[in-house]
Amino acid sequence: MLLDEDPATLIHHTIGNFNIHPDRVAIGRINESLSTLQQARDLRIREAENTLRKLSRNLQTLATQHNETVSAYSSTDHASQIVELDTQKFRVAKAASDLEIEGERLEQELEGLKVRLKELEMQGVEGDHATQAKRELEDPTILKLKLYRSLGIEADPDSAGAYNKATIRNTQKGDVHVVNIDPKFSKFFYANYFWQTL
Repeated sequence: MLLDEDPATLIHHTIGNFNIHPDRVAIGRINESLSTLQQARDLRIREAENTLRKLSRNLQTLATQHNETVSAYSSTDHASQIVELDTQKFRVAKAASDLEIEGERLEQELEGLKVRLKELEMQGVEGDHATQAKRELEDPTILKLKLYRSLGIEADPDSAGAYNKATIRNTQKGDVHVVNIDPKFSKFFYANYFWQTL
């Protein structure tokens, strides 16, 4: 025999000298990675198949719509629609032109009104002197109010425009009296009261 020891013993000692644990761990990691990659690949394949099915349905729907549109197309209808749209286009263009002319006219009118407003603002609330004098001559109420004011009596209108309150100022005495005018008292009573206060 060539070997001094039993071959089985030699093989057993040789196996003991090999350290296969790191290799087994590495092979386990490789198997896990392969399994993870296979799962990810299967998931991507499923997603791609779902997307493909959706796209196929969309393609089928669009093809059906296209076929319906092509079958419904009529060249004579198309021509009449073009003529109708051209007519509408010209109507719209004419309306736009008319509106532009009207806009320019309104702008000119607005400018005129602005000038008139500026003139009226310069004249004030009661108008220019000529208009004021004419109105004072024609309106007896204004004449009465002017007379009262010159005597130191100011008639105060309420929210309805009725004169139911008077303020009497006596500059010589330095007095101010506010009188509420009640219709149950006579005009004679108020005239005497005003003269006594003045």
